[in-house]
Amino acid sequence: MTALAPESFREQLMSRRYEPNVAVVNELCDSLQSVKPHTEVPYVDPMHDVDECRIISLYSNIGEADPSGFITAGDDDAATRMLGIQWKLGLRPEFVMPWNVHPWHTPGEVNGKFTPDQISAGLKPLLKFLALVPRASVIVAHGTEANRLANLLLKTEVPMIWRRGLKTYKVRSLSGRAFAGTPARQEQYLEDMRVAYTDAMARTGLAKAAS
Repeated sequence: MTALAPESFREQLMSRRYEPNVAVVNELCDSLQSVKPHTEVPYVDPMHDVDECRIISLYSNIGEADPSGFITAGDDDAATRMLGIQWKLGLRPEFVMPWNVHPWHTPGEVNGKFTPDQISAGLKPLLKFLALVPRASVIVAHGTEANRLANLLLKTEVPMIWRRGLKTYKVRSLSGRAFAGTPARQEQYLEDMRVAYTDAMARTGLAKAAS
């Protein structure tokens, strides 16, 4: 593998960000960025699909924006853990889609612990996002900030929420201090997430992979 490969892969993903299966979501990201100059709003990877999406992975995006320019579960370890959960359950990327609690990042700066106002500011973008994925009826909220935004969402009097019978699952973040602990404790965190996603798949009519 040459040193150019990662950049080439990033450029390839960027060139595909307006493909029909993700275009409307990534156009929303552009519009969110335009209202806050000097910020960046990471995109949704084109492996996902707005028409097929059933489950939202809502991430507490503490830290810097990923260099890829796309929404991730966190650092490399977090991304590996998330992929491991999806692989074990047979949850294909077109059936799940990521979103960030606070969509905006300031380039080169780390998002610290979000204030209540910053979490609240993520509510309207989340509602706009949900309107673009009409079959999604489950949110798995990773981390404290995601849990708080999920609570705000369920308190809104938006007909879309109860029409879909939207259900939220609250689990830990996949990285950082929230995931610290002994190997046994970390395995329990992962098992809790697998249980949440397994239930989410059953609720949305997706079959779990055979053991």
